[in-house]
Amino acid sequence: MAESIRSEASRALEGARPRVFWLDPDVPGHDVPPAAPPLTADVYTDLAVVGAGFTGLWTALLAKERDPDRDVVLVEARTTGWAASGRNGGFCAASLTHGFENGAQRWPEEIDELERQGLANLDAIEETVRRHGIDCEFERTGEILMATAPWQVRDLEETAEALRARGAEARVWDAAQARSHLDSPTYVGALHDPDGVAMLHPAKLAWGLRAVCERLGVRIFENSPVRSIGRSPLGLRLEGRGGTVHAAKVAWGGGAFPGPLRRLRHYLAPVYDYALMTEPLTDEQREAIGWRGRQGVSDAAHFFHYYRLTADQRILWGGYDIVHHYGGAVRPEYDQRPETFQKLAEHFLKTFPQLRGIRFGHTWGGVIDTCSRFSVFFGDAYDGRLAYAAGYTGLGVGATRFGAQVLLDRLDGRDTERTRLRMVREKPLPFPPEPVRSLGIGLTLRATAAADRDEGRRNLWLRGLDSVGLGFDS
Repeated sequence: MAESIRSEASRALEGARPRVFWLDPDVPGHDVPPAAPPLTADVYTDLAVVGAGFTGLWTALLAKERDPDRDVVLVEARTTGWAASGRNGGFCAASLTHGFENGAQRWPEEIDELERQGLANLDAIEETVRRHGIDCEFERTGEILMATAPWQVRDLEETAEALRARGAEARVWDAAQARSHLDSPTYVGALHDPDGVAMLHPAKLAWGLRAVCERLGVRIFENSPVRSIGRSPLGLRLEGRGGTVHAAKVAWGGGAFPGPLRRLRHYLAPVYDYALMTEPLTDEQREAIGWRGRQGVSDAAHFFHYYRLTADQRILWGGYDIVHHYGGAVRPEYDQRPETFQKLAEHFLKTFPQLRGIRFGHTWGGVIDTCSRFSVFFGDAYDGRLAYAAGYTGLGVGATRFGAQVLLDRLDGRDTERTRLRMVREKPLPFPPEPVRSLGIGLTLRATAAADRDEGRRNLWLRGLDSVGLGFDS
């Protein structure tokens, strides 16, 4: 049987394109915008935003909405949405803290406020998409966390109870209820969150935000990496290979690419995540698994899979493998990892044996800006003229708008409900230098895999990390 699954998975991957589905211009409906011009001269501005991922795009848009007269320049090393913002699963979550459990453990005294602000932030994203007519396939579907082992059901029951105590509509389903919404022989229960997650097309959201920024008067320069930062009479100077941006203030949203902002390297450990995309399902295939609600789905293990339906009825299947390269290396060749794709395809077929014979059309990977607390952190540099946000750790599609608000609050010197949060005021613990960093990450990944095999029990290594605020939460 195992050999049969391996062979079927290999056949399912034959002919898959080694490229990001969301960014693929050959997919029908993907109207990839032409690249903005590169920076070729000195420019002067009130606010320079670095990075045309979600953090930078939201910052530029909100800056113009707060003050239409503010001159804003956005510079991007590649093209809009090229990095993590265009490679993720398209889960737009209300959580600002990489899930309720992570936030409640780290900031118990303000978790209610964090949950409130997170839900308001998701509502604001939905309203912005509607108001500006951004066609990003936004669907407020909610999410299902599927338990594939009895110990996971116990954890989901505790989470649901805590969420209901705060007014959420979270419900735990038994195996039959879970399989009535999406049928897999691996499911033994589930937690349903009907309101806290939306599904969207991440690249279309990035392209749509870029178009709105341009309409509001933001000047955008792509293929313009920032090589150095220095002071200038206006405030700060961002040196590129073709020109220089002189800005009174700078908002930095480079994600896993800190560039010349070296202080971020102590707090970030780039890790790679991988995904597959099937060819469109037939009506018979979709009926076989009964996925009628279109909710985003993930399983409840520490090393989990996440999956969802696209607007054209494909299944995105990602997660599980987490790969860190020594020294935090980020290279184009790491975007494709055949051994991970094989493993993911096998897991897919074990989860949905009804779909044997299906083909995968795309395979890709991307780097995530992981930090030790698994949620975004903030900081300032150059006497407060530069503010940065980083460390979203794989759950940043929604949280990036919140991060943009914090960046602007800080740069504008505003005391707000966001800047008063301890979560915003504190930084995570830095990672140790190499080789200790890679050794520690390797030990943690192995220990976490062992916990999944041992009914979630965390060994001495993981409990020690928990005690100093470095507990692993995938």
